[in-house]
Amino acid sequence: MDTSLDTRKILIVEDEEIMLNLLGDALEKKGCVVFRANNGEDGLKLALSESPDLILLDILLPKIDGLQVLKKIREGAEAIKDVPVILLTNLNPDKEEINQTITQTYPAYYLVKSNWNVDDVIDKVRERLSRK
Repeated sequence: MDTSLDTRKILIVEDEEIMLNLLGDALEKKGCVVFRANNGEDGLKLALSESPDLILLDILLPKIDGLQVLKKIREGAEAIKDVPVILLTNLNPDKEEINQTITQTYPAYYLVKSNWNVDDVIDKVRERLSRK
C-alpha cells in the first residue's frame, strides 16, 4: 500500500497547535500540500476556497465546532460536499449528537487521538485517498 501522497491537498482543522504542526509537517514531508486552520470558521473557509482532497477535522474547535463544519461541508458546494473527512478528536463517540452527525455525514474515519500516533493517521489518510 505505497499510494503516493505527492501533491494531494490536505486540510487540517485542529486547535491544538502541537497536533496541527505534527500532522501538517509529517504530511508535507510525504509531499502533500497542507492547509492549516486552528478554528472551525477558518477551516470551513479553506475547505471552500481550496477544495482539498481530504480533511482532518477535530470536533472541539473555537468559533464553529467540527460537527457543524462537517454538516456545512456535506450541505455545501459541489466541489467539497463529497470530500473524505477523518474526524480526529479526543471525544469518544458516545454522545447522541456525535452519533447522529456521524450517521448523517459519513466521515471516512472517526479516530480518537489517544489511540493513534501520527504515522497511523498518515496511513489512514493514504488508505482513504487510495479509494478516490
